[in-house]
Amino acid sequence: MSLLEALFSGLSSSAIYAVMALGFVVIFKGTKVMNLAQGSLMLLGVFIIFLLAPSVGFWTASAVGIAIGVLGGIAMQYIVGAAKTEDHLVMVIMTVAIDLILTSVLITMIGDNRLYTLDPWQDELLMIADANLPVVRIAAFVVAVILIAVFFLTFRLTPFGIKMRAAAADAETSALMGISQRRVQLWSWGIGGGLAVVGGIFIGAFPNSGLTSHSAPMMMAVIPAIIIGGMDSFEGAIVGSLIVGFTEAFSRVAISLWIPWLNDGFAAVVPYILMLFILLVKPSGLFGTKVINRV
Repeated sequence: MSLLEALFSGLSSSAIYAVMALGFVVIFKGTKVMNLAQGSLMLLGVFIIFLLAPSVGFWTASAVGIAIGVLGGIAMQYIVGAAKTEDHLVMVIMTVAIDLILTSVLITMIGDNRLYTLDPWQDELLMIADANLPVVRIAAFVVAVILIAVFFLTFRLTPFGIKMRAAAADAETSALMGISQRRVQLWSWGIGGGLAVVGGIFIGAFPNSGLTSHSAPMMMAVIPAIIIGGMDSFEGAIVGSLIVGFTEAFSRVAISLWIPWLNDGFAAVVPYILMLFILLVKPSGLFGTKVINRV
């Protein structure tokens, strides 16, 4: 892998991670719950696209798959919100149970199939200097930039975004001002589910060889980005994703050049090492809200 290819790989991976990280953060910011069922939601949406794409085409199938992700997220919120407790740890454990159940069902339905979305870019390469750049990764970067821009503009400038930010900042005060907490929670989970599917579309595309029935844990690769950036920070999700994407890409190059005896897959572990270091020196992440405990 050339330096230019590593740079592009880091940039495109960062873009995909950023989309998936925003899905986690918007749910956490809106409800203080880390949805650990995002991986199974991603797999569900991509599976729907896999089923529909041969007959209706990639774009229509993707729209349906993303809609399923949104509805799946909303359904999960209804289940988690029905818990007779305000303990967020209990709700996180519930998402683990939902993830295991949904993943088990999907494993049975998918079987040994590889999930291809029949995207229009396929395995096309763009030659720049001495680097071969997958066109689908360029598309992923463009889509991610557009989604991130729309996301931030929506949350910064629209009445809906202001309501969500107010509810995230102080749920009790915003409720007294007439902001529906229930609506904020449902939209948070719905948006998170939709973003998970968008990430899944690109994470399984070339040069990867599609998703399998056991691909749900791939969503966990974005956890270091969330922790490094700060679990309740949209800006942190972007910065954390950039750090993780480039760390993985350049670690892979460094391993192949200077530590060839080390498995290339170790590059995926390096972001977790960095995450541990960040947790030791700044537990709230680079942009996360610092919690002050009074005694």
